[in-house]
Amino acid sequence: MAQQDWWRSAVIYQVYVRSFADGDGDGTGDLAGVRAGLPYLAELGVDALWFNPWYLSPMKDGGYDVADYRAVDPAFGNLAEAEKLIAEARELGIRTIVDIVPNHVSDRHPWFRAALQAGPGSPERELFHFRRGRGRRGELPPNDWPSQFVGSAEPVWTRLPDGDWYLHLFTPEQPDLNWAHPVVRQEHEDILRFWFERGVAGVRIDSAALLAKDPALPDLASAPDPHPFVDRDELHDIYRSWRAVADEYDAVFVGEVWLPDTERFARYLRPDELHTAFNFSFLSCPWDPERLRASIDTTLAEHAPVGAPATWVLCNHDVTRTVTRYGREDTGFDFAAKAFGTPTDLALGTRRARAAALLTLALPGAVYVYQGEELGLPEADIPRDRIEDPMHFRSGGTDPGRDGCRVPLPWAAGAPHAGFGGEPWLPQPAGWASYAVDRQSGDPASMLSLYREAIRLRPAFGDGPLTWLPAPEGVLAFARAQGSLCVVNLADTPADLPPHSRLLLASGPLDPRGRLPKDTAVWLHG
Repeated sequence: MAQQDWWRSAVIYQVYVRSFADGDGDGTGDLAGVRAGLPYLAELGVDALWFNPWYLSPMKDGGYDVADYRAVDPAFGNLAEAEKLIAEARELGIRTIVDIVPNHVSDRHPWFRAALQAGPGSPERELFHFRRGRGRRGELPPNDWPSQFVGSAEPVWTRLPDGDWYLHLFTPEQPDLNWAHPVVRQEHEDILRFWFERGVAGVRIDSAALLAKDPALPDLASAPDPHPFVDRDELHDIYRSWRAVADEYDAVFVGEVWLPDTERFARYLRPDELHTAFNFSFLSCPWDPERLRASIDTTLAEHAPVGAPATWVLCNHDVTRTVTRYGREDTGFDFAAKAFGTPTDLALGTRRARAAALLTLALPGAVYVYQGEELGLPEADIPRDRIEDPMHFRSGGTDPGRDGCRVPLPWAAGAPHAGFGGEPWLPQPAGWASYAVDRQSGDPASMLSLYREAIRLRPAFGDGPLTWLPAPEGVLAFARAQGSLCVVNLADTPADLPPHSRLLLASGPLDPRGRLPKDTAVWLHG
C-alpha cells in the first residue's frame, strides 16, 4: 500500500486528552501525559491518534468552544509541547489527527468579543449570524430553529442588550460563524495550514454538515427543501477548497457527517472533497445479526461509488461505553433514550464487546478505537453534583450526559487514582483499578491483550473486499481477500466453524466440541 494511502485501513486511537493521563498532577489529563503514554500506544499497534480539541477554550463544551485555534489550552500544555508530541509520535510510526470545529467558536474568541463591542450593523457582526428579533419590539427569536443538543428545548438564539439576537446551534457560549463570509473561509484555510505545517497528518471535522445556512434564515417549519442549515449544497465548495490545502501536505480529512440519505452522504466523499467520514449507523446499531449485516452492507455500498474507505466506530466521547450498552436490554444507541439508572449486565456486555472488537477490526476500511475501549471500561455513573456536560443541563437534568464515558483512564492498579495522576476532574468509580493497564498487560485473557493481538494480526485481512459466507441463522461469517475469515455467533446456540486451516484469534473459548459459543467471534485462516 502506498504511504499516502495509510488512512484507508488504519487503526486510529481517539485521545480525549483531559482523561488520558495527567502529567503534572493537577487532575486534568494533558499533553505531557500523552507523551508519556506513547510507548503504550505504540505497543497497542495503532497507526494514528485523533485528538479531541486541545485548543485554548473556556471549556463550556469540553473544548468544542474554541477561543484560539493557534494556542493550546494551558490545562493541556502549550504549543511547543504539542509540536513535540506530534514529532515523537511520528518517530514511533504514529500519525496525528487534530479536531477542527468550523461551525462555531467560543464567545471568548476575539472575533465575537469584537462583534459585541462593535454593535448592530457592524462589519464585525457579519462574521456571525446577528439578526433583529420578531414581534412588536423584537422580543421574539428570528426563527424557530431547534438546538442541536438532543432532548434540549432551549432556543438557539440569544438576545443582547442592544436588541440584536445571535445564532448558536449549540450552547450560547458557541456562536455560529457565517460561512458565506470570505474572511471566515480564509481563516479556516489558514488554520489548516498552521497545523499541517506542524506535522499533523489529518483533520477531523466536527459537525461537518452544519456550516452553511440559508441566508434568509427561514423558519424550519415552513422552509422548503433544502434544509436551512443541514447538508446544504454550498458545503461542497468549502470542502473542495479545503481538500486543495490538504493535498499540498498529503493530509487527510474525516468528517463528522450524520445523514440518513446515503446518496447525499456519499457526496462528501467524492475524490476532490473529504477522504473519509464517520459511520454512525454502525456505531448506533444494536447487537443483532440482521441489523449489523444490513449496516455493514449499507456502509460499504454507500462508499463504493466514490471509492472511499469505510470507517468503523463502536464508541466515542459522545456515546455510552460499549460494554455497558451491549449489556442492556436495548443494545442500540440513541441520545434520546439515555436515562439514569438503566440496568446493564456487564459480564454479558463485555463478552459481546470482545466479539464486536474482532468483528470491527476484520471489516474493510479504517477503525477508530476510543480510549479505554481496549481496557473494556464500562460507562461510569457520575454523581449528579459532579456532572459537567452541558447536554445534561440543557435537557433539564433528565439526560445523564456524556461524562460517563469520559472518566480518566486507570493505568496502575496500586497507585493513587489508579495511576492517572492527581485527583481526577471526574471521579473514578469504585473498582476502576481492576481495569488498569498494568493489571491487564500481563493477562493473556484480558481485553487489552485481545486488542493488542487483534491489531497485530489485522493486516492478515488485507485491503480487499468482503464476501459473506453461508452461515446458520444468527451467525455472521465473511471472508476477506487474503483468505482470512471472521465468524461471529449472535445466535442462542453454539455454531460449527467453517472449514479452515488454523484458528488465528478468538474473543472467548470454544466449547468442548470445538464450536463457537453465543456472543463469541473468531478469526480463521481458510
